[in-house]
This record gives sequence, C-alpha cells and structure tokens, in this order.
Amino acid sequence: MAMRNAQVGDKVVFAKDKFSTVPGKRAKEVAATPKGDNYSYIVEKYWLVKEVHESGSLLLLTRRGKEHTVAADDPRLRRANWIEKILYRKRFPSLDAASNDVRPDGDDAPQSKSN
Repeated sequence: MAMRNAQVGDKVVFAKDKFSTVPGKRAKEVAATPKGDNYSYIVEKYWLVKEVHESGSLLLLTRRGKEHTVAADDPRLRRANWIEKILYRKRFPSLDAASNDVRPDGDDAPQSKSN
C-alpha cells in the first residue's frame, strides 16, 4: 500500500527482511536456505514518520532513535491499523523521542555534562 498523504506523526509498519541462523519469535514467512543452515524471514517494525520529503521519501524513526529513509511507495511499508496502534503502542516511538538526544546504547535518559 502506498503511503500517499503521509504526515509527520503517522504510525507505520515496515516489513523488514532478515537473515540469520535463528529466527526470532516475531519472525514471519520463515524459509530455510537450501542446506538448512540459515533462515530468511520478515519482521514487522513499528516506526513513526518523522519527516515527509518532497522527493517522495519518508524519514522514519525507530523506538531507539534510529532513522531510516524509505520511499513512500515501498510495498513493504504500510500504515498501522487501529488494532496495531492499540496492541503494539509500546513498540511505536513517540515524537518526543525525535526531539530528545538518544544515546546509541538505547538509553533514552538525557546525557549530563560533567566538568
């Protein structure tokens, strides 16, 4: 589904392709490689639209403060439905996280400067 008319603050779901030896508990569409040593699968990521660019791309924000640029017409991107917004509300980032400094280790506590 194309994200036409996307706005800042929209909650979106991105189907991210993953590849590993052990799929996680949220893995969907799990498929083994020919020798069975690895798996490819999809994990749904719950992100927030931080910016809408005129070029047709969206800047998406993760819960831990990372940013991803994705084309608005990417077939792996869709709006979150109302049940996802309720059930997975803690998995979506808030716009407050976008304005705060987020440390790379995922700790959202503000950094203090010491002299």
